[in-house]
Amino acid sequence: VPTQLFTDGITNKLVACYTDEGMADALLVRVYGRKTELLVDRETELRNFQVLRAHGCAPDLYCAFQNGLCYQFLPGIALGPDHVRDPRMFRLVAREMARVHAIHANGSLPRPILWQKLRKYLSLVKTELSPKVSNPSLLRDVPSPEALEQELAWMEETLSRLGSPVVLCHNDLLCKNIIYDRTRERVRFIDYEYTGYNYQAFDIGNHFNEFAGVKEVDYGLYPSKETQLQWLLSYLQAYKELTQGHPGDTQVSEEELETLYVQVNKFSLASHFLWACWGLIQDKYSTIDFNFLRYAKLRFKQYFKMKPVVTALQVPK
Repeated sequence: VPTQLFTDGITNKLVACYTDEGMADALLVRVYGRKTELLVDRETELRNFQVLRAHGCAPDLYCAFQNGLCYQFLPGIALGPDHVRDPRMFRLVAREMARVHAIHANGSLPRPILWQKLRKYLSLVKTELSPKVSNPSLLRDVPSPEALEQELAWMEETLSRLGSPVVLCHNDLLCKNIIYDRTRERVRFIDYEYTGYNYQAFDIGNHFNEFAGVKEVDYGLYPSKETQLQWLLSYLQAYKELTQGHPGDTQVSEEELETLYVQVNKFSLASHFLWACWGLIQDKYSTIDFNFLRYAKLRFKQYFKMKPVVTALQVPK
């Protein structure tokens, strides 16, 4: 059976197996990265995979084994930073995100996983930053554990008051996790390791941060307010259509749009903080060839750069 190794991922190893030259019958085998169970709850991932599949938002899942999964290959191209800025493409992404967010929680009021996840990552990071184990290069450009604790407390108090709805979120919508199928003119999301109930504005803010790319990060590519408002309008129209059930009759007010814009940009801070901590943990355990420490430092730097900017934003009264 011919195989093809995919090298874009920085968490797991991913191999396609196929017999048809055009890969029409391909399936994917994903082997979890070393110690990723510290970062990802694998049982929850499986459950979310099945929920998304039931709603037509994920491929078929064929089997799970102790250290990986086997599932259907989705044909199409994985997007890059150029694609996600193209209005035709980002409208597809916004509408697909609305589809995921509209999956209801069976009547229960779900709790956002953000704070629990951040506390867990921070406790793992603090062990690494303790004087006994840390190396000097780690501590340069990385805030002290006390400073990180203070930031987390500030974020929890500030962001949880913004009134962002808690919905089923992908939570890791980087460009390569979006597959564009030209024949069907639609996008699908892949990789549900971090999927779970979370703040709507976190999922969108996290995606906007990913406009900057992963291997070569450039925050000059973060979407302008104008681009964001176009994206958010497409999203809100689709989300209202799906949750209020009036196709075509979804007026979005200026106030709703501006409110979501403010929420999204404030929550983008939590995304920087989360992936910075994630990078420090991966730096210790991962065997994948990627400079996780450099990535973590970049995310912390952007967090502190953007904090005063987004703190000044006001939700319209």
